[in-house]
Amino acid sequence: MHDSIPYVDIKIHECKWVFLNSACYRESDKRYYWGFWRFSWKKKASLLFRETQLEIVEIWDLLNHLCMMRSIFISDSCKETQLHALNPQSWLQVERGKVYKSSSYSPSSIESLIKVTEPPVLPFFKPVDYVEVLAQIHEELESCTHGKRSDLYLLQFQVFKGLGEVKLLRRSLHSAWQKATNIHERLVFGAWLKYERKGEELVANLLASYGKGTQEFGPVDILALFSYDFNVTTQNNEMVEAYDSNMAHISNTVFFCIQGEKIACDRQKMAALSAPFHAMLNGCFTESLKEDIDLSENGITPSSMRAISLFSQTGRLDDLSPDVLLEILIFANKFFCERLKDACDRKLASLVCSRQDAVALMHYALEENSPILAASCLQAFLYELPECLSDEQVVKIFCNANDRQRTIMVGHASFLLYCLLSEVAINSDPQSDITACFLERLVDSATTNRQKQLALHQLGCVRLLRKEYDEAKRLFGEAIGAGHVYSVTGLARVTFIKGDKLSAYKEISSVISSPVPLGWMYQERSLYCEGDSKWEDLERATELDPTLNYPYMYRAASLMRKQDVQAALREINRVLGFKLALECLELRFCFYLALEEYKAALCDVQAILTLSPEYRMFEGRVAASQLRTLVREHVEHWTTADCWLQLYDRWSSVDDIGSLSVIYQMLETDAPKGVLYFRQSLLLLRLNCPDAAMRSLQLARQHAATEHERLVYEGWILYDTGHCEDGLRKAEESIRLQRSFEAFFLKAYALADSSPDPSCSTTVVSLLEDALKCPSDRLRKGQALNNLGSVYVDCRKLDLAADCYINALKIRHTRAHQGLARVHFLKNNKTAAYKEMTELIQKAKNNASAYEKRSEYGDRDLINEDLKMVTQLDPLRVYPYRYRAAVLMDSRKEKEAITELSRAIAFKADLHLLHLRAAFHEHIGDVSGALRDCRAALSVEPNHQEMLELHSRVNSQEP
Repeated sequence: MHDSIPYVDIKIHECKWVFLNSACYRESDKRYYWGFWRFSWKKKASLLFRETQLEIVEIWDLLNHLCMMRSIFISDSCKETQLHALNPQSWLQVERGKVYKSSSYSPSSIESLIKVTEPPVLPFFKPVDYVEVLAQIHEELESCTHGKRSDLYLLQFQVFKGLGEVKLLRRSLHSAWQKATNIHERLVFGAWLKYERKGEELVANLLASYGKGTQEFGPVDILALFSYDFNVTTQNNEMVEAYDSNMAHISNTVFFCIQGEKIACDRQKMAALSAPFHAMLNGCFTESLKEDIDLSENGITPSSMRAISLFSQTGRLDDLSPDVLLEILIFANKFFCERLKDACDRKLASLVCSRQDAVALMHYALEENSPILAASCLQAFLYELPECLSDEQVVKIFCNANDRQRTIMVGHASFLLYCLLSEVAINSDPQSDITACFLERLVDSATTNRQKQLALHQLGCVRLLRKEYDEAKRLFGEAIGAGHVYSVTGLARVTFIKGDKLSAYKEISSVISSPVPLGWMYQERSLYCEGDSKWEDLERATELDPTLNYPYMYRAASLMRKQDVQAALREINRVLGFKLALECLELRFCFYLALEEYKAALCDVQAILTLSPEYRMFEGRVAASQLRTLVREHVEHWTTADCWLQLYDRWSSVDDIGSLSVIYQMLETDAPKGVLYFRQSLLLLRLNCPDAAMRSLQLARQHAATEHERLVYEGWILYDTGHCEDGLRKAEESIRLQRSFEAFFLKAYALADSSPDPSCSTTVVSLLEDALKCPSDRLRKGQALNNLGSVYVDCRKLDLAADCYINALKIRHTRAHQGLARVHFLKNNKTAAYKEMTELIQKAKNNASAYEKRSEYGDRDLINEDLKMVTQLDPLRVYPYRYRAAVLMDSRKEKEAITELSRAIAFKADLHLLHLRAAFHEHIGDVSGALRDCRAALSVEPNHQEMLELHSRVNSQEP
């Protein structure tokens, strides 16, 4: 059968056959799939091979492992039907002439599928006590000179980056840009903000349609911002006086002879160009007495000399070619003609319109000490990040610049420049020579101790990735010496790689004994011990920092290897309940494959692809999209109607990941894609994935079926990026074209947020009622009813609110239980409120918020139990910590109260936690502790009124 088919296709086909066979279908199902593949396998298999970029043997091994995992982990209790036994000897035995011996289960086989890689040494600035550092930054900002503020905001940016606070780090960058005191800082910070906001060009264009500035961080006017201090009038007067007193008998016209041509110049105006020309033409040199002076040996052409002569008389350079301007620039430098050089510098800077122009001119700018031209060229490079780093000539300029050239190019902002370049390079390829080179320059540019900590640590991380272990060890050691304790993770990792596990353990243990042990310390130490000690360290790591992924993943994988399936799934679900981490989703996908739960596996891989369409699994060897193709063959095909039913089920059970998966599947059908991408964006926002949500919104706009639909999606894009009034305007434009549910819904949302007038609630009610009169699906109508109920509650129209919530529940909008519970509570029926929230908890899959809300309606003991459950389900929710701390404070257990808040503050920079701890410190008379927390809190939110008042009060108490 295979005689005329290419060898590669045969092998892929046979792998596919084994994969199907391993699923243990009934014979009739196998015949169906076999018949189908006789017609279509060739095309699909070729595509699979091309897109996965794997060797055939790797694909074969992968499928073999999937088969073995099934046979290892499926217990009788998990089987719905009797499974056929697998005979390893029936699998493909010959591959490229190699004989595969029959193999049975081995730990290494499982390890190849369920593999948890060591946590990376993160290339971030991670102080042991970030609160102390933020407080110091705020204190310095209050007292430092204006010129140092941008540096402090850059440090604040680095702290927030280490904490993973994207919104806060961007705000710090924006503050640094605002406080920039020179052209170079403004240029680099502007480019950095543009890089951080890459992908938001659509927002800028939408704002431009309303005449709003779209280039806040666009190219700056280099010429306007560069000041020129040369006093032309004073120098000219000095030169004229010298001429009147000493040289009255000499002709005022002088001829410069160049290449056989004579260029007539005004002697005194030429003399006024520079001290050397003044000495030549009015001094004691022989040229002072001549009318003809030979300049042929000075690298100037007649046309350029005529332009210089004209400049000496008018102070202007006419439109000249770049070659002529460069010639004049070199001449001006040679004869110290500062005004001429400045004019030439500016003229050349204005000609830089592209990266190619900048590459061609930067050499001259650095060679001739032309800072304006250099800045213009630098701007051209930076505003094309990251693309410009693929240009070898650009990289060469940045890497080869010496101290003098860096000063010309970027003034005193070298550290800032290489901070930006290093971050872009690390994001692109942390192991590249370019990244290493930029970080070397960053180390060279570091002047303060904090700068050295960051630069040395980041370069150490890159050397570690490049397996340059001796150099990495030296750099981590220097970073530790400079005070960056987190660098001990890198030092221990290198020590371990070199075979000294005990020393690595001791190095980490030495920092764990510090007054403030952190989760990452125990996580790192767990890598260098085994058995119970390892588990104890991982448990302690999770206790101190529940946001760390590795401990959950390691425990889950270990439990899976021990065939404790349910415990393994519970463990990985713990982290996925509050943090949608791709690596955790991938691990759970592997678990479901091993269990032959293909529907669940498909759900996870489709969620992965929603978050990251290009994601690659199994250490980057296999595209997630290709694994989805393989798994989907084992899942029953859904029609469009089936998909909608599944979506309703998952939406009503508050299964956000499941809903994401269904929508991903629906996007392959003929259903309207604009609506589906919009639903996807709502789920991603709920799952705290704002970047992915914005990408989905933009796709919704791109696939909008009508103009009025497109306007709605544009309105949501503007609304979600903080432009409420502009979002409102888009909604109104859409309604003018056609009344629709989404347009009214958007207008209600935007109006409620943009209008400070409480009376607008009547208008919001009217808009939501108009929305409900328009056609829509039950998912959105349930949301509208829920929102309408909330507005009625705010207006104390409780009966109307209850009607809305009950109607929402009738169409399975499960979250309406929460609103109805609130109505019961406001009607003084606390028992009914508690019961309502209990129903929500029973129905919802992700219910940390439900437990938190139910705690408001229970007795003290029930409250404690609910809030304990909230912290277990979602340790990032801050209310439980605040409540428990307040209870402890009421019981006069001040130290325990502060400890409770400190637990959460250690891994979450939250304004409310810091505010409450500052108040507790003030209460017990710890002024320095209160002041520290106030300052750190104001770094998180500088304009928080209550925090400002507390800070002012505590500050006045400081001795």
